[in-house]
Amino acid sequence: MAIPTSRTKEKATIEINTNKCFGCGKCVVVCKDFSLSLENNKVIISNTPAFGCIGCGHCMAICPTGAIEISGREISIDDLFDLPGKDVLPNYEQLLALFQRRRSVREFIDKEVEPEIVQKILTAARTSPMGLPPSDVNVLILDGKEKTNRFSKDFCDYLKDMKWFVSGWFLSIMRPFWGTRNDEMFKGFIKPLFKLYIDNTRQGVNLVNYDAPLAMYFYGSPYCDPADPIVAATTAMYAAESLGLGTCMLGGVHPLIQNGRKAKKFREIHGIKYRSREGLFVIFGYSAVKYRKGINRTFASTSMME
Repeated sequence: MAIPTSRTKEKATIEINTNKCFGCGKCVVVCKDFSLSLENNKVIISNTPAFGCIGCGHCMAICPTGAIEISGREISIDDLFDLPGKDVLPNYEQLLALFQRRRSVREFIDKEVEPEIVQKILTAARTSPMGLPPSDVNVLILDGKEKTNRFSKDFCDYLKDMKWFVSGWFLSIMRPFWGTRNDEMFKGFIKPLFKLYIDNTRQGVNLVNYDAPLAMYFYGSPYCDPADPIVAATTAMYAAESLGLGTCMLGGVHPLIQNGRKAKKFREIHGIKYRSREGLFVIFGYSAVKYRKGINRTFASTSMME
């Protein structure tokens, strides 16, 4: 049986044109499912795969003669394309400059993000590496201030009904179960966040998604590698930066719409297909501010294994 995802539970099919194969073995080297082997200077389908073809396409992409075709698991020969040449790639300094220029922007001019720009962001995000193909990342797109504003108001109405979740009595009950760190997080961040969102919305100020002209919610399925939505969201942010947009990741929404009947109803109303272990909202727009300095950042630690 193949590794299941929300999109398919079957293994992919491998077809080999032995007339084209001259036994270079490159496909065997890159197949980490061990679905391929060499016999008499020709590639054959192995009898001892680890799981069954997952449809990564590595063998098909590396074959110099086009002797291998993979189909199934949302992949086919039609998905192959020629890789861009090295002459069009940014060098390290250019790539680092892009990373350094990106800052969290929450102030946007009153201008919609053009549909073609939205599509370019999505095209870039689809290239993101994933734990297992086909990708189980889902994307909810809120295009336009009217949609982001409506989502923000609905979210704050939902929080009003959930205020017991940050009440003193509930936090006291839960502290022995979820420990000191979670207790500190709820008292120092989640509880003030509820108040910040709700009180400002009451005054007509949107601090949920800052009236952004575009928002995307990246989330997974029950089968999804937890890192996949975060990686895709990050790729989308850097793509948007390259296209002249400001971006900001928003971590306050996703955790609060995962658990319970009301959260399930909220997700259904907004077309969010699954509860997801990890997820991230990203807002986009043309920045109304211009930063002139960057700020050096650090990791909590770096160490070399001996």
